[in-house]
Amino acid sequence: MTPPTVTQANQPPAQRHSLVAALATLAAVACILLVVVVLPAAHSDPYTRQTLHLTGSATDGGRLFRLNCAGCHGQAAQGLVGPDLHGVDRRKNDRQLIQQVVSGRTPPMPSFQPEPQAMADLLAFLHSLP
Repeated sequence: MTPPTVTQANQPPAQRHSLVAALATLAAVACILLVVVVLPAAHSDPYTRQTLHLTGSATDGGRLFRLNCAGCHGQAAQGLVGPDLHGVDRRKNDRQLIQQVVSGRTPPMPSFQPEPQAMADLLAFLHSLP
């Protein structure tokens, strides 16, 4: 005679605990892979590195924004088709902002790749928004 199968609901607490521990370990490994594999790729991008080493001008960045971004984000960056950008530097770090502009990864945003100094200026402008 074979023993009856144990369903998860009928599992002893020790077995449920090991399942939770295994899932927690899997989540930790996924986080480590993110930090070890994905983030260094952003650090190795020469365009991003070069941009982050420059000092931007909020005034020049504002001009660039009005010419290229205001059509979707609004003249005051208040959001239209694109989102409101006030406080965006508290939601995304500079690397993420650069990647967003360069990749346009959230349609309908097109991708842009301004010269590194122009990108640094745009970052300075975004940091100047309340």
